[in-house]
Amino acid sequence: MIKNWITTCLLIPTLHSCATAQQQDPVQLKYADLLTEEVAREHLTLLASPEFEGRGTGQQGGEKTAHYLAEQFASYGLKAPVNGSYFQPVNLVKVSYQVQQFSINGLAYKNGIDFFIQGDNKQTVYRADDIVFVGYGIQDKKHNDLADIDIQDKVVLVINEGEPKDANGNSIITGNKKMSEWASSRFKRVQELLKKNPKMVLATGDYVDQNMERFGKRVTGGRFALDDGNNKISGTTKSPVVNISTKLANELLASHQTNLEQQKNNPSTFIIPTKVDAEMGITKEKLADPNVLGLLEGSDLKEEIVVIVGHYDHDGILPDGTFFPGADDNGSGTVGVMELARVFAQAKKEGRGPRRSLLFIGLAAEEKGLLGSKFYVENPVFPLENTVACINMDMIGRIDDKHLKGNHNYIHAIGLDKLSSELKQITEGANNTYTQMELDYMYDDPNDPMRLYYRSDHYNFAEKGIPSAFFFSGLHPHYHTPEDTVDKIDFPMMVKRAKLIFHVAWEIANRDKRLPVDSNKE
Repeated sequence: MIKNWITTCLLIPTLHSCATAQQQDPVQLKYADLLTEEVAREHLTLLASPEFEGRGTGQQGGEKTAHYLAEQFASYGLKAPVNGSYFQPVNLVKVSYQVQQFSINGLAYKNGIDFFIQGDNKQTVYRADDIVFVGYGIQDKKHNDLADIDIQDKVVLVINEGEPKDANGNSIITGNKKMSEWASSRFKRVQELLKKNPKMVLATGDYVDQNMERFGKRVTGGRFALDDGNNKISGTTKSPVVNISTKLANELLASHQTNLEQQKNNPSTFIIPTKVDAEMGITKEKLADPNVLGLLEGSDLKEEIVVIVGHYDHDGILPDGTFFPGADDNGSGTVGVMELARVFAQAKKEGRGPRRSLLFIGLAAEEKGLLGSKFYVENPVFPLENTVACINMDMIGRIDDKHLKGNHNYIHAIGLDKLSSELKQITEGANNTYTQMELDYMYDDPNDPMRLYYRSDHYNFAEKGIPSAFFFSGLHPHYHTPEDTVDKIDFPMMVKRAKLIFHVAWEIANRDKRLPVDSNKE
């Protein structure tokens, strides 16, 4: 973080600017001022509306967004660089876990409401006449819930959190207040149970209710990958782990006149006579959401490319109609890409076009694992050796938790000097000259637990040795919830951040020499 340089400037009124500030270029100012709150609000209100259904990958809202981006690029006069098209199809495969039936004692339960599943088994029918309750499922010398019971080919119910304690609150396993590895890792006990070859594991605990409350039916959404051409529906014969709600677990335990709280304090093992009928397993489906590309051709250095990106996808819409507007994530960055495309295109129409070419990309499937950007760098439309920089806008519209009660005039700048020292110098110079924001570098700390440098689309470009910048306004309580709505966007700051990115892109696109790759701080 730059330490309070704004205050320093203000305390020295005789100086026109801070040390690294340059004289303002009236041409840059003219086009930067074409970035307005009114246009940004119009675009973002539409993209975050129910009409666009949360812009989900493989959903109609995502398809509609891609076409909207292409229409805007065409209206600005950008070239369609993918063999005459704005669309670069991203070949995806969606692997999801489908539950055709899940019932206990004839009562049907729903995936994403009563339970969620961890498994990669092929479609299988499961039948059982009883369930074996194994307490905490711990297998340790000091406490072994499975000491006198065989669970092979059985349906097993386990409390998948915590561990037994004595009257003083000490762990029975460690003998003190420090919990054992059995308590710190839910995976350990399940993995050890699976070694006993049960038919199915029913795991329960407060974590299930918390995940269901936070993610709802999204926990059943499946996982995405780039399609490698192997379309066989594979699957293992491993036992699935069905994470059931505490409500359902207590319903099962009630037949033995007990409940979870009693069993947590005094765990035991016993048979629950009840029928289980289920049919479930993985399925695979091919999709092809596109990256949306628009090219503004440069002049004397047009073979060199500056890539300006933001992902347009978000969490989409659920079967019950709940949709995730994604106003900040990443409607704000998508609008930023469109707006920079518009003003750079206007500059070119008026004879002020960039020397290097600018490639604007609305990226697909970022939320599914940075897949759109990964596909592009593996299938580049322009040679990567000619790509001089990548500028990524991912969430630029809010005030984050860190700054909410303090300075709102900021932006997180991530990765600027990881590969090129001059990218950071250009950004700081542009900021000091034109926008005067706090550049917050907290996420560049190698010890920062969020590791955000590695978690957005620029990173796939950086992995190819392309200097990359990630501009970000930070995390907030509505991140990946239905509450990420337009009314919470700080449009003055969103536009100010877009102006900084415009000035950075202008400098990179028009300087005599391309950015050097002279740093290795990753």
